Amino acid sequence: MKQTIASLLRTALYNLSHEGTLTEDQIPESILVENSRDKSHGDLATNIALTLAKQVKMPPRQLAESIISRLPSSHHIVDVQIAGPGFINFFLNASSQFEVIGSILAAEDSFGRSNFGQKKRIQVEFVSANPTGPLHVGHGRGAAYGATIAELLKAVGYSVHSEYYVNDAGRQMNILAASVWLRYLESHGESFAFPSNGYKGAYVKDIAANLTEQFDEAFKHPASEVFKDIPVDEPQGGDKEEHIDALILKCRELLGEADYLKVFNAGLNSILDDIKDDLGEFGVHYNQWFSEKSLSEDIEKALAKLDASGHLYEKDGAIWFRSTDFGDDKDRVVKRDNGDATYFASDIAYHLNKFERGFDRVINIWGADHHGYIARVKAALEALGLNKDKLDIKLVQFAILYRGKERVQMSTRSGEFVTLRELRSEVGNDAARFVYVTRKSEQHMDFDLELAKSESKDNPVYYVQYAHARICSVLRKLNDMNLDWDKQKGLEALSMLEHEAEKDLVAQLNQYPEVVHNSAVNLEPHALTHYLRELASNFHGYYNSHKVLEDDARLRDARLTLSMAVRQILSNGLGLLGVSAPTHM
Repeated sequence: MKQTIASLLRTALYNLSHEGTLTEDQIPESILVENSRDKSHGDLATNIALTLAKQVKMPPRQLAESIISRLPSSHHIVDVQIAGPGFINFFLNASSQFEVIGSILAAEDSFGRSNFGQKKRIQVEFVSANPTGPLHVGHGRGAAYGATIAELLKAVGYSVHSEYYVNDAGRQMNILAASVWLRYLESHGESFAFPSNGYKGAYVKDIAANLTEQFDEAFKHPASEVFKDIPVDEPQGGDKEEHIDALILKCRELLGEADYLKVFNAGLNSILDDIKDDLGEFGVHYNQWFSEKSLSEDIEKALAKLDASGHLYEKDGAIWFRSTDFGDDKDRVVKRDNGDATYFASDIAYHLNKFERGFDRVINIWGADHHGYIARVKAALEALGLNKDKLDIKLVQFAILYRGKERVQMSTRSGEFVTLRELRSEVGNDAARFVYVTRKSEQHMDFDLELAKSESKDNPVYYVQYAHARICSVLRKLNDMNLDWDKQKGLEALSMLEHEAEKDLVAQLNQYPEVVHNSAVNLEPHALTHYLRELASNFHGYYNSHKVLEDDARLRDARLTLSMAVRQILSNGLGLLGVSAPTHM
């Protein structure tokens, strides 16, 4: 209905342009039509007269009067009024509001979708956790948010390419490889103090055990040889970083590059396979798993471009990027004094690679701890001659898990964490997917395990799913009564729905396409969860106070038709969230 009103307003503005009141160039591409907050002010409203008044040099109320007088007639509208400084309020024909029910039942799963994005290509990169350990509940929030954003963007007509950036190179992966090798040595009887900066999770021991199955004692060396000339660790008064880095070098020296690569790949492949399985079971899928290792040529190309344009310089043997020229708080190292490229150099190359693949827009979904990376990455894009405004970065606060009143600490290095798989096992995929996106991504989230498992109206996903299942149960009851629902007769009898609760439900159904659109373009799936909760709540209230399976056949068909439209919207919305719409509960 909003699109219909916007179209009528556009026609009125064109009529005014033909009269010389304004020019066609002054007619905006999109005309804002909103729901009225107060029913006494009508059903829909626009501020178009206020936004155009200055351009056309006319008082807003006078312009509003001119617009109204040029509006084409429409059976959808019973009255149009001017309010306040120049708002135009529309009072709609109640019967026209009911037209959405037929549209919903005809379109089914496609209702609410649009071609707004016109197939423009968007890349959405999310999760991208280092493959140094299983995903924990914090990563789960980024996974749910990213997957939902991708689905919403598809729903409004964009061509979406979802991607996981696999950090399969660099220091953290070398720490993992050294940790696996040390656990392997332990399993073969060697005794030593495990490095404080190594990965200590039980999964590392499992990887080491698999190494033993494949290679037996092929990688064994005595601890005395391994730890000879290694700097002392932090607990003994040393530096934990120097200690682990020295162990990495010793590992590579003793094993040789070929065997070191076997240990390295054993850790990488085991954890990456686990991550892929975990996310797949969570309903999160990617078009591409992009390897950092594949960027070696891209790194050199990106740095060469920056160097050619004068944005690199040498200092203390390292190569620096002048990111302060583009608003960053300090310059950044892109190559260390040993010639190794930094993580930031890889990030520069990866983003250059993204834009060279022809995406119209790039969306990065990062953990909140990456806040400091935003300025430097955008600085690099600008220095490379790319449009930094085509990169959107959304930060996701890690969810904090509570068991009762006790907060659970998480750390992939220490191994003391709750995995996403454990969370899913406890509360289920549906609850996790829904709860994760009930708040803005940048807002703090406490994940209440007990609430997520409860069967109450306080549990948002249960309440929404129950509304869907409840409508399905109505059809089963109808069948038990040896009666049928006649959709066509129901559509013809919608004028019998005169209660305010019924009109409110219809008004909410009319809002669904706008909710999907806004959730997608604003990257805010929480708006959709709030809409579904309110729709479910209103349906439960309606069902509890009104007899859907009325004795009067026409009224029964009308109420069933309304209920089936509600069921379809609940199903469509839950589908976009990656949540099931059960028929029984």
